[in-house]
Amino acid sequence: MKIAVTYENGEVFQHFGHTEAFKIYDAEGGQVQSAEVVPTNGSGHGALSGMLRDLGVEVLICGGIGMGAQMALAEAGIRLFGGVMGDADKAVEAYLSGDLAYDPNARCDHHDHEHGEGHTCGEHGCGSHGCGGHSCH
Repeated sequence: MKIAVTYENGEVFQHFGHTEAFKIYDAEGGQVQSAEVVPTNGSGHGALSGMLRDLGVEVLICGGIGMGAQMALAEAGIRLFGGVMGDADKAVEAYLSGDLAYDPNARCDHHDHEHGEGHTCGEHGCGSHGCGGHSCH
């Protein structure tokens, strides 16, 4: 199983669409076998889900994420665990042991100004891609 984490300085990076790297973990039998940091090379929202799919990623752990990105991940068959903070390696260990604390409603959307602790979206509508404001579930 391949698990990706939005990554910066050992931590779970808090905005999927702005991440400059993913840490990709190969796990087998509930244990991490190997891990490598893969740069996104400036790819934005839409391209990131395709990049993860092409890498064979099955699970994404991240902080905030827009609805458009959530939909793109779902279309790529990648399971999403958002709203995760802290050490990336520990987050993956927690996921593998079934103890990962995550927020199934984690999102970054300018039309919903309830961002949580200090999170900002930047200057673009990161939650507005492809959804048209409708419920995407």
